[in-house]
Amino acid sequence: MTYFHNLCACLCLALIFLTTAAIAGPIRIQPATAPSWNKGRETGLPIPRFVSLKAYKARMRVGPSTIYPTKWIYMKPGLPLEIIDEYGHWRQVRDDAGTTGWMHSALLSGLRTAVVGPWLKANAMLRGSPETTATLIAELQPGVLLSLRSCTGTWCSVSVQKHSASGYIRQNMLWGAYPGEMFR
Repeated sequence: MTYFHNLCACLCLALIFLTTAAIAGPIRIQPATAPSWNKGRETGLPIPRFVSLKAYKARMRVGPSTIYPTKWIYMKPGLPLEIIDEYGHWRQVRDDAGTTGWMHSALLSGLRTAVVGPWLKANAMLRGSPETTATLIAELQPGVLLSLRSCTGTWCSVSVQKHSASGYIRQNMLWGAYPGEMFR
């Protein structure tokens, strides 16, 4: 295809998306740091919320349908993603780098995972108990993928995926759990 044809195709897709969005209502994007806990129009679950990638190969698309072009292909099962909107079987998601796009709900899992904060300048300490003076188990580099067991609002019980290390890490050092969020 020529540049002109690509441009026309993109404009047509944008027009379809805008028309679909106008029919479905406005798309609300919520910031990751201050969730307002609206309910998803499809599932009734909180928006925003964290989920993880289930598939070994998942396409993030520009819009909520397979007619939209692929923006990114993710190949890391367990990667945490934040759902920021819902449309039919599609979920608008954001990754830890701030990239947003649409994924089919079948590609996502409710299992909670997190990554050590990519914004950190130093390693995060994995401790034996939820105290800053507890035994140091490991130093985790930014971006390390973790399974979340529970969070108290200050500390999270985690295990390092594909390793035997487990313990507690400060919740504010993770992307995959909201500040102050508690769950078991």
